[in-house]
Amino acid sequence: MPLIYGGFGLVLLALWIFCLIDVIVTAEEDCRNLPKGLWIIIVLFLPEVGSILWLVLGRPQSVTRPGGLPYKGNTGRFPEYDRPGRFVPSNPDDDDEFLRRCRERAEEQRRAHREQQRQAEKNQDQ
Repeated sequence: MPLIYGGFGLVLLALWIFCLIDVIVTAEEDCRNLPKGLWIIIVLFLPEVGSILWLVLGRPQSVTRPGGLPYKGNTGRFPEYDRPGRFVPSNPDDDDEFLRRCRERAEEQRRAHREQQRQAEKNQDQ
C-alpha cells in the first residue's frame, strides 16, 4: 500500500511542477479567466486543486508558435526568401549579375551545341 501512495504522490508532484512551469512560461495574454499572477498563486499554494483548475480553466486552448512545428527541418525562423533585410530585385532586368550569368550560360550552351554538330558531321563523313 505505501508503494501505491508513493506513486500517487509522485504523480501529483509531477503534475504540480508541470502546471507551475506551464503557468510561468505562458504569455500573459494567453491565460484564460484570471490574470497570470493569480494563476501562479493558485497553483503554488493549492497544488492539487490549483493544478487541475489551471489545466481546465486557465491553460490556453491552443498554443500558437511562430513558424509552425519544429520538425522536418523547420526551425521556426524565417524561410530564406522571407528573411528580413534580404535584397531581392523585384524585376530580373534590374539584376545585372543575374543577366550576365544567363548570357554566359546561353553562349556556353550554343558553343557546346555547335561543337556537337561538328562532331556529328565528322562522324557522318567518315
